[in-house]
Amino acid sequence: MSPHPEDPHDSRLLQAVAPADWRNPRPAGRYNLVVLGGGTAGLVAAAGAAGLGARVALIESALLGGDCLNHGCVPSKALLRAARALRQAERGAEFGLRGAAPTADFQAVMARMRELRAVIAPHDGAVRMRELGVDVFFGHGRFVAPDRVQVAPRNGSDAVELRFARALIATGATAASLPVPGLAEHGCLTNETLFDLQALPERLVVVGAGPIGCEMAQAFAAFGSTVTVVAFDPRPLPREDADAAGLVQAALERDGVRFELGAGLARVEALPDGARRVVWTREGAEGAVDADAILLAVGRRPRTEGLGLEAAGVQVERGFVSADTYLRTNNRRIYAAGDVAGRWQFTHAADAMSRLVLRNALFLPTGRVDRLTIPWCTFTDPEVAHVGAYLHQARELGVELAEHRIDLAEIDRALLDGEGAGFAKAIVERRSGKLRGATVVATHAGELLGEACLAVSRRMRLSDLSSVVHPYPTQASLWGRLGDAAARERLTPRTAALLRRFLSWRR
Repeated sequence: MSPHPEDPHDSRLLQAVAPADWRNPRPAGRYNLVVLGGGTAGLVAAAGAAGLGARVALIESALLGGDCLNHGCVPSKALLRAARALRQAERGAEFGLRGAAPTADFQAVMARMRELRAVIAPHDGAVRMRELGVDVFFGHGRFVAPDRVQVAPRNGSDAVELRFARALIATGATAASLPVPGLAEHGCLTNETLFDLQALPERLVVVGAGPIGCEMAQAFAAFGSTVTVVAFDPRPLPREDADAAGLVQAALERDGVRFELGAGLARVEALPDGARRVVWTREGAEGAVDADAILLAVGRRPRTEGLGLEAAGVQVERGFVSADTYLRTNNRRIYAAGDVAGRWQFTHAADAMSRLVLRNALFLPTGRVDRLTIPWCTFTDPEVAHVGAYLHQARELGVELAEHRIDLAEIDRALLDGEGAGFAKAIVERRSGKLRGATVVATHAGELLGEACLAVSRRMRLSDLSSVVHPYPTQASLWGRLGDAAARERLTPRTAALLRRFLSWRR
């Protein structure tokens, strides 16, 4: 991220998450917990430990708030909300509204994003953490022994050493790259630089059709860019339910996004006018598209370089810090949480993992990461939200699974909202009826998923949801409808015959 110094919103952001006049504190003896990394996992762990009375140090080499605040969840969702407002305005005639639809002022959209980011920043800021009792050190931290971390301050002053009883590695991840000829030489954007744009690219090529690629492709298409998505996978969102991915692809194509799927990026060439040509191969043939900007969205790689993990005796597997089910590394003093630990790449997962670290590192190791139920959501329009198992995982889970589905076109509120193009699927154990997973495709799928998250995490039966009373009309009532369907399915022919006989006696 390269904040614009002259921008008042970026100035407020930096004052909160990387104050220029910050003075690192004097090390306070032996710390109960030293945290490396000031993203979600690090902030939650540091604040929580200090609140419990622990002596805590937090080390950040760049900006507090990590990816989520600075170049992830917060700025991306601000852009997505602006894009959704545009799409809603364009549909005005459908609702009986008249008048020309507005167009995007890209600079105003980006200014709103920076303003909201600056408003949120103090919650993750250095002053707040200090007020909570955390010693905040800005600089590069690296292990120099199994129980010590050295901090080289960013102002170039002498390094200091922090001794610890326990430490947490929470340094997060960064955008992955591709070894494609010309890509690095001719330049590309990642999520870490995309939100610094001052002008809308006329032609944008997005490499990768995962959540980030699909979200930003749809947003920039709404703002007016000609967007092409080039991806090696045969469909967007390849890890999601195929029906869900199909609806997302159709929505993006309606919004003007062009897909080149099953295509491997071959090279990037410079054009005389300063643009670039993106060349791909598919089934032995080449294709190409010209771009004013390229967004690389092909995944994440953990930040472990320069941490001195060897000095601490901490092992790495496939680039990620290796941790057991209690989130301990092979050095039992040191834990790992968040993106650097490699289980999930979500802010809410980092939060949940760091809470387990608090329990396990400061008290007894009883919190198991394999017992967490972690949902996720891709914030396209419609959104795709999922929790738990998919139907195709039956063999892996060792149970027979069944699927119940309801289309949003069957839900009155969805029709009234003009949002009938979606569905909800519930995955249940065929014998017990317990809810094992759910997928929702809807404008607000992430909000609708909450009831299923509770049911999956508590191993409730889907039929239990039929007893939950929802206000009418709401889209959340779909869970009651699915619960009714599950209850009817459990009504066997023999039971139905007995009920009919019983009721015949009571006429």
